[in-house]
Amino acid sequence: MLRTVTIGSCVSIQGIFVKALENGLIRIKVDENIFEGRPVTPRMS
Repeated sequence: MLRTVTIGSCVSIQGIFVKALENGLIRIKVDENIFEGRPVTPRMS
């Protein structure tokens, strides 16, 4: 599943969902790199 996370105040990264962490952050994978950040919730219109 493709997910987007924010890292810091203005950087967003999109990648393959890896794991949800207990502190509310999630991990995603982009190529061979793993990133951890706050999930972006989709906007429903």
